[in-house]
Amino acid sequence: MKPTDDKNPEYFHKVVDCQYACPAHTPVPEYIRLIAAGKYTEAYMVNWESNVFPGILGRTCDRPCEPACRRGRIEEEPVAICRLKRVAADHKDDVRSLMPNAPFESNGKRIALIGGGPASLTVARDLAPLGYEIHLYDEQFAGGGMMRTQIPSFRLPLEVLDEEVNYILDMGIHVHFNQYVSSLKEIIDKEYNAVFIGTGSPKGRDLIIPGREEAKENIHIGVDWLASVAFEHTHKIGKKVIVLGGGNTAMDCCRTSRRLGGEDVKVVVRSPFKEMKASPWEKEDAIHEDILILDNHVPKQFVVENGKLKGMTFEKVHAVVNEKGKRSLVPTGEPEIFIEADDVLVAIGLENTFTWIENETGVRFDEWGMPVVDATTFQSTNPHVFFGGDAAFGAKNVITAVAHGHQAAISIDLFCKEKDLTQRPSPFTNLVSQKMGIHEWSYDSDIVNDHRFIVPHAPKKTTLADRKIEVELGFDIQTAVKEAHRCLNCDVQTVFEKDRCIECDACVDICPTACITFTMNGEEDDLRTRLRAPALNLTQDLYVSDTLPTKRVMVKDEDVCLHCGLCAERCPTSAWDMQQFLYKVTKAC
Repeated sequence: MKPTDDKNPEYFHKVVDCQYACPAHTPVPEYIRLIAAGKYTEAYMVNWESNVFPGILGRTCDRPCEPACRRGRIEEEPVAICRLKRVAADHKDDVRSLMPNAPFESNGKRIALIGGGPASLTVARDLAPLGYEIHLYDEQFAGGGMMRTQIPSFRLPLEVLDEEVNYILDMGIHVHFNQYVSSLKEIIDKEYNAVFIGTGSPKGRDLIIPGREEAKENIHIGVDWLASVAFEHTHKIGKKVIVLGGGNTAMDCCRTSRRLGGEDVKVVVRSPFKEMKASPWEKEDAIHEDILILDNHVPKQFVVENGKLKGMTFEKVHAVVNEKGKRSLVPTGEPEIFIEADDVLVAIGLENTFTWIENETGVRFDEWGMPVVDATTFQSTNPHVFFGGDAAFGAKNVITAVAHGHQAAISIDLFCKEKDLTQRPSPFTNLVSQKMGIHEWSYDSDIVNDHRFIVPHAPKKTTLADRKIEVELGFDIQTAVKEAHRCLNCDVQTVFEKDRCIECDACVDICPTACITFTMNGEEDDLRTRLRAPALNLTQDLYVSDTLPTKRVMVKDEDVCLHCGLCAERCPTSAWDMQQFLYKVTKAC
């Protein structure tokens, strides 16, 4: 097997999983160590640099980083990365003095942002300090986009949303709220230097089956209904409610229904329970609030009597996988099932709508009605127009929209400077030794065996009585520190220098997980079977040195390494060192 160059950033790109799993590239262990040290303001600012919305994401993120957390390889649950972001947000001091202070020296360029959601706000945050005059257009009365209309207050309090949105708007952003953009051509005619479109996926899919038109008064599109509740136009719902769909929007609809008078609330979904798109914790919270989830039910008809909705009928199905691995839902042959309902909420997906973008703008769309957008630069077929967030590639999540905003801001800055958009600035990376002495490291190297700590919830009776009472209470400081100490420091790497190694095998003897082996080289498949502990996780690359004087190689299985530093402490020649890898997100500069 070819050796792994321990000075090559590509190696660390593969090893430091949790730093790269999050689309906005938060340096996860860095802020976790700050929390463990009680430095909440510093941890908040580290998150703000990359994730932009620590308090919001600390409550609502889909957590794409957590499946990559190495703690999840030795225990059932990873480090509570998302909830530790909230700790930093909840316990920070006043950070306004640390924010970029407007007004900024103008560079003479004007940028229009259409849509006030996370993607547009990220573009504004990145470009305003560079001297761009930012104009943000949104049909709502305040910024936040889908974070304001689709995430209920019992998950995201308005004061948290407003605080973090206003950190950006207070940078001198020219806001045009309560203004629906009905023509992209009109915006372009205002002679902005560039236009960014971050309008999200604002349209909920409807379900056209028999009875839909007759029962329309009691059938509601989920995202529209959530917005109506958020803006306090809707205050109640029927006692018996059916929510159609298996995503997070469906979970928000059913839990909001319980707070607005729904006593018998059922979520009905086509797919098996395990295949529902909703996050596992969202399903758990719904079940905890006495909401029944019925899987493998295909809606057939809205049942209407005397012009009034009575309920729905469903066909029972089960999942069948063919020889090619393709799944299909096959009827079980059982009689159709009738479920009573006073109201039905349809939450079966989101769609984009670009009827306001005229053909003469030069923005082209594909066969699915989505804009043709470069996946790297986020530039459309009109060079002056850029897309990001759900508007670019369909519905994702807040953190992906933030990542799009960072990259689009880089492109807009390069475009306005008449530079090549493909020649993008590199992220900041470095490696720094953590050695403080023979037996001391600058990071906490003790291995804690605690299982993931549970986030406390407010009493169910209290939260169901008021939709504005936050359900999750967050970690207290003591629990947060304990949770932070579960981190296995995946950014602190064991760096091996072949020329210093005398092959004494002292590191092999002291390693608590048998992750180091000195053996003859070979093909990877063969090498994996000859290690002290067989390397069974094929998704994790092996760390292989150049050939040593004895013709052996050193092989380390990063999958089971604890980064405890014992190998570096025991090595008599300092062939091993513990070095921290730092990654800082690339932004417009």
